[in-house]
Amino acid sequence: MLLFKSLRTGICLLFLATGAVQAQDLTPAHFYGTFQGSGFAEDKDSIYFGTTVRDLDVIIAPSGGGFNVTWTTIIRGGGDPSKPNVRRKTQTVMFSPTDKRNVFRGAPSGDPLSGNRYIWSKIEGNTLTVFIMTISNSGAYNMQSYARTLSGYGMELVFSRIRDGEPVRTARAKLTKASN
Repeated sequence: MLLFKSLRTGICLLFLATGAVQAQDLTPAHFYGTFQGSGFAEDKDSIYFGTTVRDLDVIIAPSGGGFNVTWTTIIRGGGDPSKPNVRRKTQTVMFSPTDKRNVFRGAPSGDPLSGNRYIWSKIEGNTLTVFIMTISNSGAYNMQSYARTLSGYGMELVFSRIRDGEPVRTARAKLTKASN
């Protein structure tokens, strides 16, 4: 009986220790590297018009006392199915530490009421999330979030765009780490 209690206590301690390690937030350095992959995007009309395919490149690298995130999205969708429209968009944001643990200020960033984007990021567990908020001339807000979660093969991305609290678009992708 004593052996069983000791074994049970040891197993419980092992699970608690494992949970504590998994709950610990990573640092920006854990995310450094070049990631490539593809995914799909959908919105409320996807049931009628389908989803769009996206190819993605993400580069996360140290920069000064912070880090840069550069992401390129190639969107294939719309137009003639045998020759879809192809659009390419690249963004780079430099992040610097704040006085809040695992929260980083993005640049270029400004006053959203003046027509500028407000950008920040946070690391929670093994996920680095970038937030971009804009406010239209009518006062409507748009919030984009890019949750990049490290996984065994590289990274999983979940993108969402919300306008005044209503979901506009989501995208999901799997990216493989191509280099450090």
